[in-house]
Amino acid sequence: MRIFISAFLALLPLLFVSGATAAVDAAVCFECHDKKLFTDTVTHQPVLESKCSVCHNPHVARYKGLLREQEAVLCYSCHSESQKQFRSGIVHDPVSKGKCSVCHTPHASSEKGLVSSDLAENCFACHTKLKKEYKIPHKPYADGECSSCHTPHQADNLQLLLDKPDALCLSCHQDETALANSHKDYPVALKGCLSCHNPHGSERKALMRDFLHQPYVEDCASCHQGETKVSMATCLKCHENIGKEMLSNHSHITIQDGNSCLNCHSPHAGNDKALLKNREKMVCYSCHGETVRRYRKTISKHPPVDNCSTCHASHGSRNLSMLKNDGNAVCVQCHETQGNFTHPVGPEVLDKHTGQMLTCVSCHNPMGTNFKYHMVQEGKRDLCILCHRAY
Repeated sequence: MRIFISAFLALLPLLFVSGATAAVDAAVCFECHDKKLFTDTVTHQPVLESKCSVCHNPHVARYKGLLREQEAVLCYSCHSESQKQFRSGIVHDPVSKGKCSVCHTPHASSEKGLVSSDLAENCFACHTKLKKEYKIPHKPYADGECSSCHTPHQADNLQLLLDKPDALCLSCHQDETALANSHKDYPVALKGCLSCHNPHGSERKALMRDFLHQPYVEDCASCHQGETKVSMATCLKCHENIGKEMLSNHSHITIQDGNSCLNCHSPHAGNDKALLKNREKMVCYSCHGETVRRYRKTISKHPPVDNCSTCHASHGSRNLSMLKNDGNAVCVQCHETQGNFTHPVGPEVLDKHTGQMLTCVSCHNPMGTNFKYHMVQEGKRDLCILCHRAY
């Protein structure tokens, strides 16, 4: 008992010291760091409580800024409910990578939620291909109010939209009479707003997209027959070459919403000559989103490419995975120095598993794996014995 009491008395001063530590924490820090930079309309709670050491180690740390842990680990140590929410659906890239400070300031801000004061500029820092200015801009976009249409962390809709596109548009454009008057002679019920309009801005009136489908310009009746849904056959009357591509043994014929060209293309207008409904990557992600998210979590993955069509044929191919060419020819488009291999590849060497010729993708999965160099198995032994099995 005496030993216990002695130990308690020995620790007692430390208890008071630890309580005082928080009080002197900030005072010591602000001897060097300008206090004005750490206070604003909204101040982070640990800063308000002078608890700098909740996040920072004052002496030495493994992480930049003397952080005690990785950025996301620190944030989620308090915001645990947010962490659970961000595990499902479509997650904003900075969130999935644990980079909270891309959008939030860790100490103080003039904006609610410690959001950076000019959030739109933050958006443009990552979304570099977005035009900042249009001749005719959509007002929320011009005002830098990205959150009018997009949620910043996680959503159930592609591109982090707050709702499905038509519902989102109609949440502001509620005047049915005005909508009807601006779409005179439109042959079917109004829907698919984004098939004609760019939600950010345009060089044309009414936010019309840059490229117009010629039948749409000339006469709606060339495609539409009353209320009858436009069929794939209608499209292929003009685009015969696409029909031939889709007869390939690896084809993009889908069951989503019927075998329809409209799964990927807008029948009226688009931002490119192909009249894609969105940027190419987003069109692909609308179906292959789960696959893309799965590969993003792998350790070794291919650096991002601008368009999926760099490697894949859009409509159909005679190559596996709808590659534009065989696995060697596709890879050496970029990896020019890999055109000559020490390991035999090509039409004279067959993969024992598939009977197809051995190519780069026989050993590498360019989308991503958990093995170095995107290997489909561990490269020292397991990969080799797939073919070179000892008997």
